[in-house]
Amino acid sequence: MGEARIRKRKPVRHKQMRDAERELGESMGLQIDMSSGFIELAHFEGNDIMMLDREIVAMRIEVSGSMAWVPTLRGIMKWEPERSWAAVDKGAIPFLMNGADCMGAGIHIADPSIPPGGFVWIRDQDTGAPLASGIALVDGEEMMEMTKGKAISTIHCVGDDLWAVET
Repeated sequence: MGEARIRKRKPVRHKQMRDAERELGESMGLQIDMSSGFIELAHFEGNDIMMLDREIVAMRIEVSGSMAWVPTLRGIMKWEPERSWAAVDKGAIPFLMNGADCMGAGIHIADPSIPPGGFVWIRDQDTGAPLASGIALVDGEEMMEMTKGKAISTIHCVGDDLWAVET
């Protein structure tokens, strides 16, 4: 298999992306305005991705049973959402960096409003830096109480192909 690369890249007008902006905003609890940026849509490894000023800021995945735009880790670094996160201890980090699912035992605090099936981003509890993102298997409250089992199905992590791809 060849190197992972971006395909079918095309510029789009801001007005075509208003629904995407709304979905992104909802997943992060923010108002997103991309009107001043250069927006492109493309495909990467079977997923639709969105680039803003040549940075991959969002991808379209299944969330709670329907397709929706969610931020990539670069999008999270750009927009700094206050919502939809779970914080993990140092012990969990090496596993997450290898693309492992996030175990409940490693989560110390999480946004209690995260629904099962919802988008969640995982951060380092010490630095706050985004490490990975995924889909919640349980709600935010339950994540904090779990002592065993998976809490988040990981879809994207620092160092993966999507993170590393050259735009």
